[in-house]
Formats: sequence, structure tokens, C-alpha cells
Amino acid sequence: MPRAAQVRRLLSGVALLYSAAPVHAETLREALVKAYTTNPTITAQRATLRATDENVPIARASGLPSANATGDYTEFVVTAANSFIALPRQVVARANVSVPLYQGGQVRNSVAAAKTRVEAGRATLRGTEADLFTNVVGAYMDVIRDEAIVGLNTQNVRVLDINLQASRDRFQVGDLTRTDVAQSEARLALARAQLQSAEAQLITSRENYIRFVGTPAGTLDTPPTLPHLPDSPALAVTVAIDNNPVLIAAAKERDATRYDVGVARASRLPQISATGGASYTNYLGSASTTDGSINTFPNANKAVQAGLSLTMPLFQGGRPAAQVRQAEAFQSRAIENVTAAERNVIAQARSAYAVWRSSEQVIQSSETAVNANKLSLEGVRAENSVGTRTILDILNAEQELLNSQVTLVTARRGAFGGRRLIDFQEVAGYEFVGLTNSTALQRHIAQHAARLGMRLRFRARLRDFDAICQMVAADVGMAVVPEAAARRCARSMPIALVRIRDSWANRRLVICSRSFKSLPRPARLLVEHLRAAGCVKP
Repeated sequence: MPRAAQVRRLLSGVALLYSAAPVHAETLREALVKAYTTNPTITAQRATLRATDENVPIARASGLPSANATGDYTEFVVTAANSFIALPRQVVARANVSVPLYQGGQVRNSVAAAKTRVEAGRATLRGTEADLFTNVVGAYMDVIRDEAIVGLNTQNVRVLDINLQASRDRFQVGDLTRTDVAQSEARLALARAQLQSAEAQLITSRENYIRFVGTPAGTLDTPPTLPHLPDSPALAVTVAIDNNPVLIAAAKERDATRYDVGVARASRLPQISATGGASYTNYLGSASTTDGSINTFPNANKAVQAGLSLTMPLFQGGRPAAQVRQAEAFQSRAIENVTAAERNVIAQARSAYAVWRSSEQVIQSSETAVNANKLSLEGVRAENSVGTRTILDILNAEQELLNSQVTLVTARRGAFGGRRLIDFQEVAGYEFVGLTNSTALQRHIAQHAARLGMRLRFRARLRDFDAICQMVAADVGMAVVPEAAARRCARSMPIALVRIRDSWANRRLVICSRSFKSLPRPARLLVEHLRAAGCVKP
């Protein structure tokens, strides 16, 4: 396709933005950042990962030395009559140390399983992030789509209302019948019902946006083009298998269950530990005698011991064997989960690729259908004026145009694309709709077009931006308008917005006065309002 044809197709029905007083529009990146920092689902998953991380030191602790100390104070209130060596009171302090030497691989496998599950938890967190980002992008595009559909239906209601008034006027002069008027009334009522449904869907989409992002959707910027897309379904599947976090998490969980089997088998093996301890006993003077007899018990004594401890399982009621079988069953389940996850990833990758390719083709077909339906509507109206077409034909043509426009914006929801910036030189040779020559904005645009060696061609010159945007929506031509005006009109009109890349398109407006106090009161109020809104600085 020639370069000129590509640009003409791209900019059909486009309102170029002139950033004289830019209004901040929330970008898709900003929405993703908000969701990443505030969404409760991802915050909860981070907490889950932190809890999973702690399983590693918990498992490692079983293989490290343990030490404990105890202390007892005992007062014998009543001594047994046959007790010849019991003393009235005593204090005992003990310290014990145990060092595991061999535990059948239980600690090693437990630590390995815990570390593997940490990796699985990280992949699960990435999967949660990916799901959140997917939902945010979907909610973002849903709002843009439904705003466009509401705008299309609003424009359709406005047009049908004008048609109804015209039909009633022609009915009064006998040019139309009562049937024609009834058809117009019915189509207008249907259009209003469709508008109400579209507005309800827009409310739903905005609420979903709040649910994922956390803040209401304001003015949303045009999303960027999709980067680094695969060239074929096979390549998409390869990338998905290598990078999908759900599949990675399932594979790590499968690896962890292999270590779980080793932990279960270790319960059958002997365990050896080195032990050591020390004790100190003090009878608090109760071992001394008051009658001068010989004291055979010292008031305090100490003891230190060390040794090895061997635990040999002989019979445990079949518990170790059951634990091994259970761990092996969990391992089999994890292996099958990996297979299921891989199949799901492949299916999703192929499906997403097909939807994207289909949406791209639907966008191209819908753009052609919109342009064709616009020409068809103009022709039907012209033929109606000479009596060869009926009012019903006009209504059907308008409905077909609306349907094609809705199909177009819906397809863009499935695969958003398009340009966000454009050089003015690329479009300076096309037909425009603009303000009158007496306006400063129009002279400014003409001046920069002249610097490019071009003279703009205007099909119509109007007095306000709303009328200009209406002409753009009717595909009369393109227009260069301030961003604030373009975005306001885009809420109710089927126009696309593309920023001008040239530096002159960002204009700084300055309010000059010899003295602020010398200004008339209305002018002072205006300046104070602009300062309060942050639009101007002294």
C-alpha cells in the first residue's frame, strides 16, 4: 500500500490535537502503577509469599543445634515418714544441648522443598501480577470502548431526533405520511433505549476500573501500541511456555513434591544426635544440721554429662509407609497439574493470538464499513430528497452506520493500536476543517504550515471547536484543535485523537498586564481563578 494511502486510511475521521492548554489524561502505565501499588489482591499475595519464605528457616532449624535451660524451686511442705534423705527445699538449674548428627535426610529434603516452594511462590506472585495487569488493561479498554459507544449512541439519538422533527414538519405539509412519522418515532425510542443500555454498561466498566485500579477513571489517554508481538501462533506458544508464571509455579511445585517423598521416607530411618547437659542443685542451707551431727549431704552440687542419642524406629503402626504413599500420590498429582497447566497455557496463547489477529482484521474491515456506510447514508438522504427513497431507508442506513461504528470500537478493545503522535508534515496536505482566518490559533497553524512549504486546504471554516469536531465526526476533514476541546467532544462524538509531535504544538499562553491591581474586577477574578486551578503562575 502506498505511503499516502496508509496515512489517509490511518487519519480518516481523526481530530489532531493542538496542545494549547493540555489537560492531563491518565495513561495506561499510570493505571498499572496505581494497581500495582494499591490493589489488595496483589498485596495479599505478597504477604503469602513472605509467609512462604519463612518455611526455609523453619525447615533448616530442625538440623541445627538446640539448647534450652530450665530452673525449678521446690519446697517440701510435708515430708514422707519413710523418706530419710529428702531435704526441706531445693533449687535446681539445668542446661541441655542437642546437636543432630543424622536424621535420614529429613532436614535436607525439607529445606530443599521449602526453597523450591519459595520459587513457586514467586512465580505465583508474578502470575497474580500478570492477571492483575490483564484485568487493568481490560478495564481500561472497556471504559474507552464504552465511552465511545455512549458517544455514538448519543450522536445517533441526536440525529434521529432531528430526523423526527423533520419528518413531522414534512408531514404537516403533506410530504410524508403518518407511517413515516411513526417509523421515525419508533427508531428514536429504540435509539434512546440503546443509549440507556450503553450508559449502564459504561457505569459497570467504570466500577470495574475502580475495583482493579482503586481510583475512578477520569480522562483516559489512548493506549500505546502492543510491543514485541509474535509473528506466528507457534512462536506465541513458545514464548508462553518459557515465561508463563502459572506453568513455572506448577513445575516448581512438582519439584517440591519430590523432596516431600524424601522427607516421608526419612521417618523410617534411625536418628542420631549428640547431647550434653549440666545441672546445679542448691538446698538453700537445708542440708546443714542444727544438733552438731555429721552432715552427709552438701548444700550444693554440680553435674555435667555428654553422650550420643540413637533413635531406632521399630514399629510405628504403618504410619511411615502411609506417609510415603501419600507423598507419592501428591507428587503424581503435581505432575498432572503441570501437564494441565501447559495445555491451558498453549490454549490461551493460541486463543489470544487468534483474537488479536482477528481484531486487527475486524478493525480494517470495520473502518471500510464505516466509510462505506457514511457514503451510503449521504446517498440515501439525497435520493430521499428526490422521492426515490423512503424515511425507513434513511433510518436503516443510519442504524447500519451506527452498528459498523460500534463494531469498530469493540474491535479496538480486543486489539488496541494506533498512533499516539504524528508529525504535522504527514497530514498538512489533506483537507481540514478549522476556525476563521481572523483567529490567532488559525494564523499560528497557517504560519507553521507555510514554514513546511505547504498551504492548508480547508473544506469549511467555523466559529467554535464543537462545530469543528462535529464536522470531523461527519468525515468532512481533519482538524487541529486544543486538546481540552478535542477530549470534551470525543466523549460524545466518534472522533479519534492524535497528538502533534512538532514543538510548536505545545503553546504557552501568557496573561500580561502592567499591574494586577489596575485590572478590572472581572479580569482580576479570572486571573485568581486560573491561579487557584494551577493553570497559571505569576
